[in-house]
Amino acid sequence: MSQIALDDIVRKLEDLPSLPAVVMELLSAIDQSEVDISVLAKKVSYDQALTAKTLRLANSSLYGLQVKVTTIQQAITFLGFQTTRNLITAAAVTGCFAQGQCAGFDDKAFWRHSIAAAACCKVIARRVRFNQDYAFTAGLLHDIGRLVLVSAFTREYEQVMAYKQANDCQVREAELAVMGVDHVMAGAALAEHWNFSDTMKAAIAHHHDPAEPGSGVLAAIVHVANAVVHALDVAQEENEIVPAVSPVAWTALGLSEEAWLHVFRETELQFEEITQILMG
Repeated sequence: MSQIALDDIVRKLEDLPSLPAVVMELLSAIDQSEVDISVLAKKVSYDQALTAKTLRLANSSLYGLQVKVTTIQQAITFLGFQTTRNLITAAAVTGCFAQGQCAGFDDKAFWRHSIAAAACCKVIARRVRFNQDYAFTAGLLHDIGRLVLVSAFTREYEQVMAYKQANDCQVREAELAVMGVDHVMAGAALAEHWNFSDTMKAAIAHHHDPAEPGSGVLAAIVHVANAVVHALDVAQEENEIVPAVSPVAWTALGLSEEAWLHVFRETELQFEEITQILMG
């Protein structure tokens, strides 16, 4: 089987579907001091589909706003720049990859899992007093490397899915066996290409090995959330395997059994609503 190198992935990133220019601009603007929010709000509003999705998210129970937000500018006023930026990113990313090209790869199940992980990360983050928006975005994008591989190496990824089926193993194991690279490497490369923050890059790169030095709290949150949503089976993937949880990450989060039960319940409640918005 032909092995793929990291350089091959990096070269292919240029051909990937690109996010709307305004989203790229948002991603590279780390704080609002370097950006004129009214100009940005105006640019986003030219993309009506993106605006509609973002506003539906802003008005969802995820944020519990007492007022109805009808413009991007209002969303920024009530939710803040960071939160709105993350919502716009979520709305854009879930719509920018082509679907149904790779046999054996279920795009809808992929996004259901990613959205569930995002919801779970946000719920956990609130309990451990970590930035909830960061956690939501990291959860949504933790497996984005799979879409990179599916889009850039479709035929090879079909072999990955066949291998996974035949050997009843984790996706990452199948990727490494067939391609010699995995979705973590591809995701880290894309995070670099899309100018994600260092915190976000570390979370994507270490969500399978949060005990590695320098992984950070966000990687631990994503790692545990990923296992939780596999266990809850919200994505309804066939032959789902629940990954082992790193004791280091589990202990680092330090939540009680009762707190975890709340996390499970809130994740399931929010998942339905966000899925309808992002995939509807």
